[in-house]
Amino acid sequence: MRKALVCLLILLAVPALIFAQDDSSPDVETDWDDFTTDPYVRGDQSVTISLGVSFPTVFIIHEGRHHNIEPPIGGTGSLVYTYYFGPHFFVGAEAGLLFLPTLRKDTIFIIPLGARVGTQFILGRFEFPIFASVGMVWHRLLNEGYYGMYARGGLSAFFKATSEWSFGFTSAWSWFPQWPDDPRQHVYANFVDVTVSARYHF
Repeated sequence: MRKALVCLLILLAVPALIFAQDDSSPDVETDWDDFTTDPYVRGDQSVTISLGVSFPTVFIIHEGRHHNIEPPIGGTGSLVYTYYFGPHFFVGAEAGLLFLPTLRKDTIFIIPLGARVGTQFILGRFEFPIFASVGMVWHRLLNEGYYGMYARGGLSAFFKATSEWSFGFTSAWSWFPQWPDDPRQHVYANFVDVTVSARYHF
């Protein structure tokens, strides 16, 4: 009877010692503590830089207008500011640069500056923003220039490596119309961009 009582006391004492040790141990913070189901709250912001390539796709060109963009790819880059209203809705602003070679070995420069709005889906550390943009754009080829508007839509896939940095890819479809005074010279240019993106959260 005495041995059984001692064994019972030992069995009761071991869990108590374990729980006491857990309670006395200091809190340890890990990177995973920064990630929740809804990691964004109103007022969160980010800055994204993207660099990649641009593919000329569909061009609608009216009579009297010659399309001299060379079929190969061009280069593109952008800087985007984003303001979050929550985990799934955001607004922002973007500035970019697109340059493409021509058949005459010249270079066309396109500089868009606009506003964007979008939503995003979150799956653990993976985030998938979908956005639409509209704004003003400058076209420049040699001594010729054109000022107009543009529209863009796209999506991204990011992996949130830390609480401050995300890395991923972005693909976007851009529409750059040109509407000179002569309707016969109207041009509707479309490009597909594929870029590597880095996003800083603050």
